[in-house]
Amino acid sequence: MSDRSPTPARPRSAAREALAALWARPQARACLVVVALYLLVAAAGYAHLLPDAGASIGDAQQPPGWPLSMLLGTDILGRSVLWRVLAGVQTAVTVGFVATALAVPVGTALGLAAGYFGGWVDATINWVYSVVVSVPDILLITAISYAMGKGLAALCVAIAATSWVAVMRLVRAEVLRHKGSDYVLAARALGAGSRRIMFSEILPNVAHVAIVTATLVLLAAIKGEVVLTYLGLGIQDGASWGLLIAAASQDLINGIWAPLAGTVAAMFLLIYALSTIGDALRDVLDPRVA
Repeated sequence: MSDRSPTPARPRSAAREALAALWARPQARACLVVVALYLLVAAAGYAHLLPDAGASIGDAQQPPGWPLSMLLGTDILGRSVLWRVLAGVQTAVTVGFVATALAVPVGTALGLAAGYFGGWVDATINWVYSVVVSVPDILLITAISYAMGKGLAALCVAIAATSWVAVMRLVRAEVLRHKGSDYVLAARALGAGSRRIMFSEILPNVAHVAIVTATLVLLAAIKGEVVLTYLGLGIQDGASWGLLIAAASQDLINGIWAPLAGTVAAMFLLIYALSTIGDALRDVLDPRVA
C-alpha cells in the first residue's frame, strides 16, 4: 500500500470564487447567457456574418411574417427591421463597452489618488469633478461630439468623459475608509511605498466598488447612445436603436407597431440582463452585503 497522502486541492482565486457564486444564481446565470448572446451578435457584425441591414428585401412597410427576415416586417425603404435591430446591437454593445473601458480605469485611478494622497491632489481632482458635474451631460456630450466630429468614436469618448465621475466619487470614498486600516498601517510600517500600498493593498479591497459601478456605467452608456441618437446628436449613419425608434415613432401613427416593439424589446432585454448582473455582482463582491 502506498502511504502517499493525497495532493491538496489548489485554492481557487477570489475572481473564480466570485464567478462561481454568480453562476450559482439561476437568474444571474440566465442573464449572463443573454449578454453572451448579444456579444456574439456584435462579434458576428464585426466579422461581417450578419445579413446586410441596408439591403431592401421587399416592399415598404410590410407587416410581420415569415421568413425570418420578415419577422418584424420592413421599414419605409423595404429593409428588414429584424436585421436592422441586430445591427443596432453591434452599435449599442460597442458604445457601451468602449465607453466603460475608458471611464472606469480613469475614474478608479483618480479616485484612488484623491482618496490616498488627499491634500492638493484631492482638491484638484475634486475641482475637476465639480466642473464636469456642473455642466449638463447632454451639453458636454454635444460639445465633445461636435469637436471630434459626429460618429461612433466621438460618441464613445463623449459618454466616457461624463461617466468617470461616478466611479471616481465612489472609489475615493472607499479608499478614505480603507487607508487608515490596520493592514495599510502594517504595510507602511514594513516600509512599503505609496505605489505598493495603493495598488497591492488598497486597490484589491476597493475593486468591487469599481466593478459594480462599471455595470451602471455600461447601462448608462447604452441608454445614452440610444437617447442621443434619437435626438439627432449621436450616430448619424449606420444602424442604431435610436434611429430605429425615431423612425418607428412615425410609423406608429399609421398603426405599424412591430418595428417599435422589436427595437424596444431588444433594448429592454439587454438592459434588464445587465442590471440583474450588476445587482448580483454587488451581492457577491461587497463584503458588507455578503
